Amino acid sequence: MENISKNLNDILIIKNLSKIYHTDDSEILAIDGLNLNIKEGEFVAIVGPSGCGKTTLLSILCGLENKSSGEIIYPKGKLKMGYMLQNDTLFPWLNILDNCMLGLKVEKNITNENKNKVLKLLETYGLKDFIYKYPNNLSGGMKQRVALIRTLAINPDILLLDEPFSALDYQTRLAVSDDVWKIIKKEKKTTIMITHDIAEAISMADRVIVLTGRPSYVKKIYPIIMENKSTPIKNRNLKEFRVYYNEIWKDIDIHV
Repeated sequence: MENISKNLNDILIIKNLSKIYHTDDSEILAIDGLNLNIKEGEFVAIVGPSGCGKTTLLSILCGLENKSSGEIIYPKGKLKMGYMLQNDTLFPWLNILDNCMLGLKVEKNITNENKNKVLKLLETYGLKDFIYKYPNNLSGGMKQRVALIRTLAINPDILLLDEPFSALDYQTRLAVSDDVWKIIKKEKKTTIMITHDIAEAISMADRVIVLTGRPSYVKKIYPIIMENKSTPIKNRNLKEFRVYYNEIWKDIDIHV
């Protein structure tokens, strides 16, 4: 079991978290004594073998699933989570503005102030001309920007990103990861992203968390320190990038 130490900047502490799934004739231990601290304003990427429980962890954090044991501690008070799924999940019959207002509608929190905030986000991030268009008029990358703005509209304290670029082709994926990273940093949002893409994790994150295979716990934590750290695309060309890639690749228990 890994040890964690408290930090004054921590806004989320996961302590000895475990998750057991029960079937008719057995129990499956998905997560076993996972410990992790999340600092305010940081971007954390979580990687690990397929089926190790990455999505389960996000589902527990946002309340879609219950933990079996352990603690989730909020040192500075309860947090609101914003969950962005693998696919953009935009409703085709709603225009872009209405799609972005959906979370606020569910919360029954549609005000002129909140609507103006959404309009400002759409304008700031290059979607001003598409506010009253429908999702089928947008490229895959633009849809992901809309999905992120919809998540930001509810003003979450922590963004939870579940493989947010997996449905995109490689070139679009690079460009959109840059766009999304810039939006997140500009909006100063604490972010936890799970991904199968080691390069994506290293290029975007402040720290990369490596999980073991199931049952999962934190195997190793990599603070991503680069001399000329910049945007995700530029970070891929830095000398430290390859070193981190090789080390993290070795740490992930992948059996082909």
